[in-house]
Amino acid sequence: MYSFMGGGLFCAIVGNILLVVSTATDYWMQYRLSGNYAHQGLWRYCMSNKCYMQTDSIAYWNATRAFMILSGMSCFAGIIAGIMSFAHFSSFERFNRSFAAGIMFFVSTFFVLLAMAIYTGVTINFLGRRFGDWRFSWSYILGWVAMLMTFFAGIFYICAYRMCECRRGTGPR
Repeated sequence: MYSFMGGGLFCAIVGNILLVVSTATDYWMQYRLSGNYAHQGLWRYCMSNKCYMQTDSIAYWNATRAFMILSGMSCFAGIIAGIMSFAHFSSFERFNRSFAAGIMFFVSTFFVLLAMAIYTGVTINFLGRRFGDWRFSWSYILGWVAMLMTFFAGIFYICAYRMCECRRGTGPR
């Protein structure tokens, strides 16, 4: 039970770090513009070694930003619940912190999946046609890896919850 929680906590911490790095950096997409390489993220775009803020209020950028931030916040809440489940695994009869942590990690996974799906769909259908020579870059890839890490953190914590429930159900009455 504690090994599942430890594995889940490790995956969650790595996933949260990857979420923050992915959201904050500007290498979601790289492309060639007028013979020079350029790259962009959720907050800035850079051309010819100069970076500029994304001042346009474009819906897909705002949605991707919002879902990435919500994902990071729910992952952080899951980490807090996961740490608290180590201290007192079940202090309440009806509220299990490992179950709550697992649910928060699944919520985080859902938010990052929405963010990545929105960004991917718009980039391929709109920006991919606009720029001939383009590719997704490492910030974007970190977002997908963070999604996997938060998903596995949720799986580990739900497994820990199920093990606790099995032990609680087989005890003397």
